[in-house]
Amino acid sequence: MTEQTSFKPTLGLLDATMIVAGSMIGSGIFIVSADITRNVGSAGWLVFVWLITGFMTLTAAVSYGELSAMYPKAGGQYVYLKEAFNPLAGFLYGWSFFAVIQTATIAAVGVAFSKFAGYFIPALELKDENILFQSGAFKIYPAQLVSIALICFLTYINTKGVKGGKIIQTTFTLTKLVSLFGLIVFGFLLGAKSEIWHANWNNAWDMKALSADGAATGVIGSAVLGAIAASMVGSIFSSDSWNNVTFIAGEIKNPKRNIGLSLFLGTMIVTIIYVAANLMYVSVLPLDKIAFAPQDRVAVAASNAIFGHIGTYVIAIMIMISTFGCNNGLILAGARVYYTMAKDGLFFKKTGELNKNAVPEFGLWIQCALASILCLSGKYGDLLDMVAFVVVLFYALTIIGIFVLRKKKPDMERPYKAFGYPVLPVIYIILAIIFCVFLIKMKPLYAGSGLVIVLLGLPLYYIAVANQKKES
Repeated sequence: MTEQTSFKPTLGLLDATMIVAGSMIGSGIFIVSADITRNVGSAGWLVFVWLITGFMTLTAAVSYGELSAMYPKAGGQYVYLKEAFNPLAGFLYGWSFFAVIQTATIAAVGVAFSKFAGYFIPALELKDENILFQSGAFKIYPAQLVSIALICFLTYINTKGVKGGKIIQTTFTLTKLVSLFGLIVFGFLLGAKSEIWHANWNNAWDMKALSADGAATGVIGSAVLGAIAASMVGSIFSSDSWNNVTFIAGEIKNPKRNIGLSLFLGTMIVTIIYVAANLMYVSVLPLDKIAFAPQDRVAVAASNAIFGHIGTYVIAIMIMISTFGCNNGLILAGARVYYTMAKDGLFFKKTGELNKNAVPEFGLWIQCALASILCLSGKYGDLLDMVAFVVVLFYALTIIGIFVLRKKKPDMERPYKAFGYPVLPVIYIILAIIFCVFLIKMKPLYAGSGLVIVLLGLPLYYIAVANQKKES
């Protein structure tokens, strides 16, 4: 036998929880607080942005628990949208997932790994003297090639079966959780200064936009919502990918129980760590040092304040561990969506096959190929703005699907029901719509481009359906 016909349930609750937490924690928490602080200009609003993101993430996660218990099979969100609405809704998500959501995130996390490896290997720094090839504005750096090598290596490991990926995921996630917790504790014990804390919390709720020349412009009226939406691009990116565990439902033991529980535990752990890390930042660094940390590396600035010069290398190692484990979780989970789409006749037929190790090898490699191309594009920052818009749009649509399925399939078994239904899901949907509307207003090019990518899936869907009819 060279091919398996079904997935092997080999992942327990700890493994599933580590996939949730490990896929969420990449490089974002070490960097994005700088941009958030420039947008909102105060400690209170900085922490609020992380709290509201955490609330939305937890609400979505516990809502997905109901869907994962109803449909405990590979494909996750693609399956939920297909069942709640129609195959087109599922396909548009799956297409967007392949075109930008998963692949762009894998690319961005891979590049973050290489950039921080540059602290130890100067040739990996993104400097003009390190350019390997240039044609007009297109440049290739050694760091991009290292990113591609990392993605290819993790893809190869995951083609050998879920066991190797599981070991990497659990080991690296536990390591980065312990190291992040340690950084927070040492920050409060060794680096916190009462005068910095009090100065940062003075007028903590006066929102203002900060500029590098020291100017501060007050933000009032509807502009407040716009500033929060723009700020949340970073925090949402940092808190995203928690739903990856739903894609591998076919490989989880007792999925009706363990998926929902792992979603809650993983997102709760990460939310607490993220909020605590930002409270540590504002106890260690003045607000302007957070907003204008060199290259937005807030954690490096905080670590230097805590440990001295060696703090730079402490954070570099932490981020390399974090991004390595994060990308493993993203790569492991992503191909399962393409597998399920192929089984429905809506993706390349070969992605619907499992290799002798019971994993969708072809899906893993095409995901690897596109992520590698995006590593070379140099546009991953712009892609993340598109990702944030598209991701939240589909999260909101999926949670609307809970209401649709309650009416459409009232008698279907629901081992777990969405916590706080209908209030919490409704609050999430409202917040998500506000976020998307104001993101279009604040960043129309990137949010609009994200919407265009989604809509490009329409003709692709009808082409796939037409080919399906021909074959049948």
